[in-house]
Amino acid sequence: MIEMLASQAVWFWLCFGGILLILEMLGTGGYLLWSGVAALIVALLTWIIPGLSPEWQGIIFAVMTVICAVLWRNFQRRRQRDDSSSPNQANHKLIGLRAALLTETEEGYSRIRLADGSWRVYSQSPLPAGTEVEVIAVDGITLTVRAVSR
Repeated sequence: MIEMLASQAVWFWLCFGGILLILEMLGTGGYLLWSGVAALIVALLTWIIPGLSPEWQGIIFAVMTVICAVLWRNFQRRRQRDDSSSPNQANHKLIGLRAALLTETEEGYSRIRLADGSWRVYSQSPLPAGTEVEVIAVDGITLTVRAVSR
């Protein structure tokens, strides 16, 4: 059995990597993803270097699993740092978006439609319905807007 696996190392690592990736799709939360990628890398290496011993294949698999996981963790950490300007205030991502007023402003307040919802907006100047506005600030659930000059 070991001799058969050693003679068909590329297929073994391809199948092993595929099984790990399928199991990952069943919902392990990322634990098997990098092991599956490492197994596919070992399959590629055993295809390129046919005389690679099973011991070295195992060592390469272990090292590649750790390298893939660490690289992904560093990538995620960098990505989170970029998005963390206002971590608990997702509404601040609305600043800069443009939309048209749904109604005329009454005492400075009106509504706009963004994505799948309607938002209350405040404008310091009176604006007619249909005016294109840009979100310049967020105060709770009220967006402060100004008219966009064309």
